[in-house]
Amino acid sequence: VPVVLANARLSIRSARGYGRFRRLVGPAFAALSGVAAQTGGDAQRLACLGVKVLAVCGNLKFDVRPAAEKIDQGRQWRQAIGTRPVWLAASTREGEEDLVLAAWRRAAIPHALLVLVPRHPQRFAEVASLVEQQGWRLVRRSVGLPNEDTEVWLGDSMGEMAAYFSLADLAFVGGSLLPLGGQNLIEAAACACPVLVGPHTFNFLQATEDAIAAGAALRVANADELGVSVDALLRDRKKLAAMRVAANEFARAHQGATERMLDLIERWTGRAGR
Repeated sequence: VPVVLANARLSIRSARGYGRFRRLVGPAFAALSGVAAQTGGDAQRLACLGVKVLAVCGNLKFDVRPAAEKIDQGRQWRQAIGTRPVWLAASTREGEEDLVLAAWRRAAIPHALLVLVPRHPQRFAEVASLVEQQGWRLVRRSVGLPNEDTEVWLGDSMGEMAAYFSLADLAFVGGSLLPLGGQNLIEAAACACPVLVGPHTFNFLQATEDAIAAGAALRVANADELGVSVDALLRDRKKLAAMRVAANEFARAHQGATERMLDLIERWTGRAGR
């Protein structure tokens, strides 16, 4: 049975782990009918582990467009919230919420709103308690929309990230302030949302570097710098507008992986023309 590994991603850390067992995994990698890697770096690491048939196709996630109803939902939230500056901390991981809240306290944008969306739903209650213990005025998405006094809106919902990105003026993509590898910023770019990331983005290194080069994202070194950058960008509407255009162009420029991958799968499995 032909077996193809599609949309393949392999971080430097994971490659080292597989490398310790190369005599075991090498024959399995070599037996694949083909591997469609996301980036040149992924392809190089996979080849070192024994992959014989290999191509670089890009990332399938660029071809996934946000659902129109979620974009509309975000716009409706924005209309209800009004003209308040809104920034989103998306897919935060354990230990990061403290850092995000500290950065938010340093930014001190008058009448602004932080939308905080933890990565894992089992942590919603824990994060809500943390926010309240620090004295922030909190409303949970499951309860309703934020009011004029709300300082932190907790996104304790599933499947609504595109709506959150569409609502926000600016987003920080989590998993990147701590050495966790970061989360994917492609969905944010597809929603034309400017992005900030921390120093640790090794899980999505190429996409992150490309977004920064395109002007769609900025990297911060730590929580202090995150607070400074949030403050500066929320006060600079022209800069945010330019990043929004760049994010949309970046997302569109990297589309096409699906078609490239399907062509290769047909060739590798001998199904071309059938």
